[in-house]
Amino acid sequence: MEEDGSLKTGGMAEKVTGAYQKIEDSVVGGYKKVENAFVDAFLEKVDSDEDKKQD
Repeated sequence: MEEDGSLKTGGMAEKVTGAYQKIEDSVVGGYKKVENAFVDAFLEKVDSDEDKKQD
């Protein structure tokens, strides 16, 4: 244990959390691609109120 009461994690913990972060980023990135594809395919685009005021 460290003086402040926290646990020593060491180098292995950094490797594990780094690997987890890469996996999480991949999953979230994949989800965003699917979500954007769904929005593009199924929702119609509409002009915002500001765009309508400029016309």
